[in-house]
This record gives sequence, structure tokens and C-alpha cells, in this order.
Amino acid sequence: MSASLADCLVVAISSRALFDFEEENQLFEAADDRAYMALQQERLQQAAKPGIAFSLVKKLMAFNQDRQRVEVVVLSRNDPISGLRVYRSAEQLGLPILRGVFTRGREPWRYLKPLHAQLFLSANEADVREALAAGVPAARVFPATAQASDAHPDELRIAFDGDAVLFSDEAEQVYQRDGLAAFQAHEQHRVHEPLPPGPFKPLLAALQALREQGDRPGGMRVRTALVTARSAPAHERAVRTLMSWNIEVDEAMFLGGLAKGEFLREFEPDFFFDDQLGHVHNAAPHVPAGHVASGVANALR
Repeated sequence: MSASLADCLVVAISSRALFDFEEENQLFEAADDRAYMALQQERLQQAAKPGIAFSLVKKLMAFNQDRQRVEVVVLSRNDPISGLRVYRSAEQLGLPILRGVFTRGREPWRYLKPLHAQLFLSANEADVREALAAGVPAARVFPATAQASDAHPDELRIAFDGDAVLFSDEAEQVYQRDGLAAFQAHEQHRVHEPLPPGPFKPLLAALQALREQGDRPGGMRVRTALVTARSAPAHERAVRTLMSWNIEVDEAMFLGGLAKGEFLREFEPDFFFDDQLGHVHNAAPHVPAGHVASGVANALR
């Protein structure tokens, strides 16, 4: 029988999201892939430094203590030779990554569907947008973002924005078109009507399943947070939507437009997802953060 990933949370990640390849990437961006390949081959025995999503991946893979629950696949524009260094670095840093797809500069997002990926992280904006268009939760990482805290080694912590991330951008469209008062009235009028799901609802549901399977004494735990610019009275529809999905979050922050960075610093997530670049840049000095290029706010860019 062929192998299957049907029962796993599948995370696809680019090499630059997993490891710090910024020095090497300067050659790649200069369209000199031969020089890039030569440098990676020269450094084959030198483990790369952890990248922005390393903590996230390490903790996800820690759920596999008694059986396979999470599969991490490297999905990269790197060439196969450079892929050797990715595998060597993963092995040296204790990540048992078995699968990888290396496309030597071509679009790797096409392989997300056959992988049944439920998350894709990449530093390439075009690949992230294509993944989102294909229905895969995806975020662009920024290598200069802060590394995750090591204060919670036994707890996977992930924070999500609401509109255009967990939820659709239905309400955000009202805000962009008609302003805050219209947005609040819209949400109050529809308080008992669940919001349509956004691109990251499947990931939150997968984390809920991982929580239910993995929460046990001595095992990895999941802690999630909703961190949104909503405030009362628009908060209620968001909570009721999660209730209708039978999905729990551990913390909810209704910030009414306050900057999110310092609140995220206190929550200490392994990753934060937001559709607004301003929120991502505000969070970046404090926590690993990724931009979800979905919804009306990104259509305007």
C-alpha cells in the first residue's frame, strides 16, 4: 500500500521560513543560482541557524511522541543540491523531517494539493497568494521578525486575527466601505448569524483536533488566542461564530484598534497570523508573525 497523510496535520514550509538562509539568499535573489548552489554545497556540513518558524515546527513535531499526528514537508524553490543542506540542518537540529519538494526557482505551491497541506509558510509573497487562492491556509513570513520565546517548551501557542483570517472579510468590507459605526451596526444586527469561515478556519479546526488528541499529562499542549481589532459590541458575533463551529480559543483580545504588538509580546505565541501588514509589522519586533494576503484590505494594495 502507498503511504498516506490522511490522518495528519500537514504543514508545508519553505526553507527560508524554517532556517536562516538570508546570507545565501542574497545570491539567489541576484539570479545567480549556480553561486547559490555552490555556497550551499560548501556549507553542507554546517547546520543553518533556526529561522522564524523553527519553534512552531519543532513544537508541532513534538506531538508525534506516540503516533504520527503532524507531518512537516519542506516545499521550497531551492534546488535539490541545496535541499541536501536543508535535510542535514534539520537532522542536526533535531527535526525528523522526511519529505521535501525542491523546484529550483519554479512555483512550489502547486504541490500543496497533493500533499493535502493545511498550512503553508513561505517568504515568497507570490507563492503565498497562489496558495490562498487554491484554498490552502498560507502566510508570508518575514525573516527579520523576532524569534519565538522559549518560555513554554511544552505548549504550542498560536495567535490569530479574526476578520479575513479566521473569519471571512464580510464585515471588513463594510468597515472599509462605510466606516466604524456602520461596521458595528452591521455586526449587532447579525449577532446571532455566524460569520462565514475565513482562510485559516481549517487550521484552527485542525489545532482543535490536535488539542483533543494530544492534551495529556507530560505531553504537548495547544493554546490559542484570537487577537482582533474588534471591540464591544462587535465582539459578540466573533465569539458566537466560534461557538457555532464547536471550536475553542483559550484567550480573546478585543483591542478596539489598539496596537497588537505589546499584547502579543505578553501572550508569547510561536506564531501570529494577520491580514493587515501594519499589524504584522507592529508584532514583528516581539513575536514571529506572518501576513495572510487575503480579504479586501489586500485587494486594495
